[in-house]
Amino acid sequence: MVSGTLSVDALLDKMASETRALITRRNIKDPLMIGIHTGGVWLAEQLHRQLELTSPLGVLDISFYRDDFTQAGINPKVQPSQLPCATEGRDILLVDDVIMSGRTIRAALNELFDYGRPASVSLITLLDLQRRELPIQADVIGGTLALGPDQLVKLNGPDPLTLTIRQRD
Repeated sequence: MVSGTLSVDALLDKMASETRALITRRNIKDPLMIGIHTGGVWLAEQLHRQLELTSPLGVLDISFYRDDFTQAGINPKVQPSQLPCATEGRDILLVDDVIMSGRTIRAALNELFDYGRPASVSLITLLDLQRRELPIQADVIGGTLALGPDQLVKLNGPDPLTLTIRQRD
């Protein structure tokens, strides 16, 4: 794929439709949507509106749960997680922008379980880069992207949401 900027709107519409179907298929009542800071939060805000969910939106900052925390150090932009209600027994819709290795999602699950044991967690992601290091898969995927080893993808936002694909520096 070449470098450039892509619109996220069509992917979001697809994700909303597939998430509605997932909620129906699993008979989920009143799911709690949680976005992973930052790109996942931007996507979750859009999906939350499109799905007309009644529970408030949650925000998860997994910086302290990352397995590379000791190597990367403290991110100067670390924010506390903001969960609007208990997660114990709740059906969670966890939203992130990109799934690649699975390590971000593992960290998010670790933090979520520190707040309580959810009834279920469904993973919704905009892009799957298919470079898994851990056996974690998304339930809803906007699209799949095969990048070369020298390419990066970045979600820009929050308004408008765009994807930028570029060469590594």
